[in-house]
Amino acid sequence: MNNPELSRLLARLMGLFLLGLIRALTGAQARWQGCPPKAEQRIYFANHQSHADLVLMWAALPSELRSITRPIAAKDYWTKTPFKQWITTAVFNAIYVDRAKTGDQDPLEPLMDALQNGDSIILFPEGTRGNQEEPQAFKSGLYNLATKFPQVVLVPAWINNVQRVMPKGEVVPVPILCSVTFGAPIALGDSEERSAFLVRARQAVMSLRDT
Repeated sequence: MNNPELSRLLARLMGLFLLGLIRALTGAQARWQGCPPKAEQRIYFANHQSHADLVLMWAALPSELRSITRPIAAKDYWTKTPFKQWITTAVFNAIYVDRAKTGDQDPLEPLMDALQNGDSIILFPEGTRGNQEEPQAFKSGLYNLATKFPQVVLVPAWINNVQRVMPKGEVVPVPILCSVTFGAPIALGDSEERSAFLVRARQAVMSLRDT
């Protein structure tokens, strides 16, 4: 689309439409139990059970945080069609990541670029979707980012019920009440080992299940 103003207008209208649709389907309830919504640079890290996780997390944030927070999107899935790619770039301002490492490419590079630019990000440390009530073991990406960007606030989150809205392998969403619970920030301890930190980060997410 050659007209930048028209492109921005269409993206804004689509964002409003999606926000209304998501809230109608899921309620998109945000529960700030461990910290308030605040315009500071953050890494929100959450469990991952559906492609709809990205959308629900985006919708759960207040508008002033949505504008400065970029979700992580699997490049192979979200660029399959021109429409998906437009939605994730123009509306969600997503960061594409390759789930399969190729050559010497660092899969964290686009995330580090976003953090260096002052953006907040939404990260799913499992790396792939699961289908269990408990998240899979966290991969090392969260630890590496926490090491490189110690000033960024790490906020755990638990996404509830979204796997029933868009089960793995399905394409038609089902109306189900969903919520995102945001917990108290954690920080990487001095000389804390990677494995210990990742276990603690996973436990911080899991602790929010019953709140």
